[in-house]
Amino acid sequence: MANPKRKTGKQPGAVNGHPDKICARCGRPFSWRKKWERDWDSVRYCSDKCRMGKSAG
Repeated sequence: MANPKRKTGKQPGAVNGHPDKICARCGRPFSWRKKWERDWDSVRYCSDKCRMGKSAG
């Protein structure tokens, strides 16, 4: 049984002040990642597969 006082490390909402985005290809929500730090404002896709236009899902 899970301990209700234990923190899971995941917090709802924004990560490091960056809101979640919705992938323009597959429609899945995705969160800010360190590798996207410099260009988070221009990130539109959740993965390389979606960015290349292949079917995801």
